[in-house]
Amino acid sequence: MTTLRDIIRRKGEEVYSISPDATVFEALKMMADYNTGALLVISDGKVQGILSERDCVRRVDLHGRNSRETKVAEIMTSKVLYAQATQSIEECIAIMIDKNIRHLPVFDGDELVGLISARDALKEMVDEQKFVISQLEHYITGGGR
Repeated sequence: MTTLRDIIRRKGEEVYSISPDATVFEALKMMADYNTGALLVISDGKVQGILSERDCVRRVDLHGRNSRETKVAEIMTSKVLYAQATQSIEECIAIMIDKNIRHLPVFDGDELVGLISARDALKEMVDEQKFVISQLEHYITGGGR
């Protein structure tokens, strides 16, 4: 069983974050610079929320707000769902589907250790299936006997 800890070790523990006092424009620039779809909003060392590209479009652009004037705190999702590092990739995907979210912070106890995206989860599932298929092919063909 692949755990979220396994995935984070492979992809890296880098979590990009921003202050709630930053502007949405600054957040979008940071997302573009780091090629990420979401930032954790952190203040005083604690997760206060999460901000995704989707949030910016829906809560700023579609409402005619100005990204250079709107603060992250005004549009972030403050009820942050998260997973524990010991949870399986299947549990992570189930949460994402059930709650219609694309990014899930991962904690090891109280410590933030990573951020899993739907893309990360899908890649892991595809890689696992490729491995199973190759093992079955190896078994069926006699595996080099």
